[in-house]
Amino acid sequence: MATLHHTRPLCIAMISGTLLASGLTACGKTQSAQALVAEAGDYHQKGDNKAAIIQLKNALQKNPDDKDARLLLGTIYIETNDPQSAEKEVRKAIDLGNHTDQALAALAKALLMQGKFEKVLEETTPAAGAATGAEIAVMRGNAYLGLGKAQEAKDAFELARKDNTDNPDALIGLARHALLLKDVDAATRYSEQAVSKNPANADAWNFKGDLLRAQAKAEAALAAYEEALRLKPDHAAALVAKATIEIGAGRYDAARASLDTARKKGASTLGVLYTQALLDYKQGKPAAALESLQHVLRAAPGHLQAQLLAGTVQYELGATQQAEMHLKTYLEKRPDDLHARKLLAATLLRNGEPKRALTIVSTAAKDAPQDAQLLTLAGESSAQAKDFSGAIEYFQKASAAAPQDAMIRTALGKIKLGQGDSGGAIDEFQKAAALEKEPGQANKALILAYLQQKQYDKALSMVTTIEKEQPKNPELQHLKGGIYLAKKDVQSARQSYERALSYDATYFNAVASLARLDMIDKKPDAAKKRFEALLAADKKNVQAMIALGSIAVAQKQNDEATRWFEQAHSENPDALEPATQLAMHYLRLGQNQKALTLAQKLQAASPTNAGALDLLAKVQFASNDKRAALDSYEKLAALNPSSAAVFVKIAAIHMTMQKTAEAAEALKKALSLQPGYLEAQVALASVEQARGNRDQALTLARSIQKQHEKSPAGHLLEAELMLAQHKLEPAIAAYERAYALGRTATLAMKLHTVLRQAGREKDAERYIEQWLKDHPADTAVHAYVAQNYLNIGQNKQAIKHYEAVLQRDASDVRALNNLAWLYQQEKDSRALQYAEKAYAGNSSNPSVLDTLGWILVERGEHARGISLLQQAVALAPDAMEIRYRLALGLVKSGDKEKARTELQHLLTAGKEFSKEKEARALLTQL
Repeated sequence: MATLHHTRPLCIAMISGTLLASGLTACGKTQSAQALVAEAGDYHQKGDNKAAIIQLKNALQKNPDDKDARLLLGTIYIETNDPQSAEKEVRKAIDLGNHTDQALAALAKALLMQGKFEKVLEETTPAAGAATGAEIAVMRGNAYLGLGKAQEAKDAFELARKDNTDNPDALIGLARHALLLKDVDAATRYSEQAVSKNPANADAWNFKGDLLRAQAKAEAALAAYEEALRLKPDHAAALVAKATIEIGAGRYDAARASLDTARKKGASTLGVLYTQALLDYKQGKPAAALESLQHVLRAAPGHLQAQLLAGTVQYELGATQQAEMHLKTYLEKRPDDLHARKLLAATLLRNGEPKRALTIVSTAAKDAPQDAQLLTLAGESSAQAKDFSGAIEYFQKASAAAPQDAMIRTALGKIKLGQGDSGGAIDEFQKAAALEKEPGQANKALILAYLQQKQYDKALSMVTTIEKEQPKNPELQHLKGGIYLAKKDVQSARQSYERALSYDATYFNAVASLARLDMIDKKPDAAKKRFEALLAADKKNVQAMIALGSIAVAQKQNDEATRWFEQAHSENPDALEPATQLAMHYLRLGQNQKALTLAQKLQAASPTNAGALDLLAKVQFASNDKRAALDSYEKLAALNPSSAAVFVKIAAIHMTMQKTAEAAEALKKALSLQPGYLEAQVALASVEQARGNRDQALTLARSIQKQHEKSPAGHLLEAELMLAQHKLEPAIAAYERAYALGRTATLAMKLHTVLRQAGREKDAERYIEQWLKDHPADTAVHAYVAQNYLNIGQNKQAIKHYEAVLQRDASDVRALNNLAWLYQQEKDSRALQYAEKAYAGNSSNPSVLDTLGWILVERGEHARGISLLQQAVALAPDAMEIRYRLALGLVKSGDKEKARTELQHLLTAGKEFSKEKEARALLTQL
């Protein structure tokens, strides 16, 4: 027998609050369109605009041609600050035959709210001889105001007062007109008249609040808004203005409540969204603020306050390209806004465009010559543009304008330090430090200046003094550790770093410094444990994850590295640094498609983010899709047309595609944007050389030498041009000039090579020996010298340098392998031990297999030795020397048949090798 279930009637089960609000009053019973409109009117009278809108929409579904319902819906949209929807509905009402003044006034108001001032005047032009109603006259007056036509606006407002001198809307209009003329007293009189003669008019009180707020009378303005809301609780503009004042006063909870009330009253307005964005920004939630601002700007691109705030938020988020776009849009309409001009200049500085920034601030400084902020920005712009004398002049003016500002003096000191004026820099830092209420950036700059001058005791003394005032400052302890490290007191440095961590277990810099010391001591596991401990305390520390990934890469633990990089990216999927690290790791592993997918996803999420586009281009290039990489860089150039660095990257890709003319054009563009750009000059000289224009290349090299007197680049370029023409002595002279300006290991090795080519062995040895005397731990140069000695058969000297390499890195496979070979030649019993270590480090390297295999053969361990030599031949079939040793090993083992086969292969391959004569003799014997 079936079980009977008690069920509710279907119609009751379906009823919800939404359905009730839609007019379904009883199961199976519906309302007529006329009844729904009447009910909407009741809701509107009660201030429940949400319910009114629902009922009107339901009514219009039943009767789409109801012109009165359309007009009422449009009117409510105006009240809830949705002017686009209001315009749409009112136009439909007019098209359906509602040609009343009320409809025309509603259309004009909707257009006004969107800033369509010309359209207002066009739509409300009176017919010849027809009288203009007061409401329409007010709308026209406001449109004239929007267009800056003061007299026409005043005439329209006076016309609106013809029948009622106390018309509140006309009085508000006249007050706005007075403000346009900067007559605040007149504006106040009109505002007070509007309120006193119309005490029950919420708009009059709201305007009074706006006027008071503009005069920075926040509390009085708040009282006016409260009165407007008492009269009309759903007054969206008053609620938004009230929230704005509360935000300014730091009363964030009250502001949130005001905005919530506005939303509950049905105000889905741009004003509410903008003010919510302002609240989020002030509370340190830039991402949330940006989301609201994007909604505002999609609906109203001309919303200037939103453009300015969006520029500010994007600047703080580091999205400087987007910030520049918003600020430029704002300044097109408000060119005199000094704050916006400063922010745009700061944005351009972050974009690496100091000359454009300087143009903006220097122009603004004419209007505000004593503005210390502007002068500081001008100083920073000049410094970035390499105009250091100009920078010093601007910073000095800024310091004179704000003599108590320690930051300005600190900036001036940094410029002087960069110019080599250490005495002047230290003097500025000392003055700045004296201005600081408590030790801060100026003191830190002074300590770093002492460090740069190697005045370690002074630096340490300053830190010790500050330490008494800030005994538990982790940053200070970290700085102290750096001083000890400079003094080569590693133990004290470690103690300072450990002390910093005892004050703050999540202080990344101290963890990183200790880990760096661990890595130097060849203790990667200890370094890993430090970052793991940091993650235990701060589970989402992306820096620690990236560091752990980097250590895993160094240890060739690719799976672990992948895990850390992927975790760092997943914790912050929109951030550029973790994505870049992960993409580069995928490329190292040959997983190009993964890297490409990641870069494409990041770029798609932020299509105007220069960093994301740059990463995509790098991945595309690494994946050998040069055309796509070029397209990406060209898009980047379109986003940032004044960036010389982008055009240098474009030129580099053209060069790899053998398009030297296009490369030269891109580099010339870079130099037109940034004359004297060293990287572009050097690249252009190389391109001209590749095109066979040697004289032009040499002219560029000489020009670089004059423009950049302290840089070795021009001399190095000349040396390489001479070397390409086999002019050894001029090349050597240029290399020596370059080396005198910038001593590097690479230059020391190049000089050594070229001097040997010229037969100047003693001079070659002098350079390289002096370098190693000054840099005994330089394993790259030791390895280079060892290889040179090995090549010319000076085994003992080669052994000495390979041993020096292994003292610093006991796992260097190349050094282990070559040292094993040399030991074997010198009959040193350590040969097998080192060959086995090299094999343990890389068992698939044919050179390593060859060395170990031959040593084993010579020791009589033929089976394993020949097996290893056979593996080496399989991996490097064209390496004739290895195949010859395999043949010898086979002879030693008694396998003459296989030996004969190998020798015949060797001698018929058509490739020369050093043991060819011995191989022929051996084959004859067999």
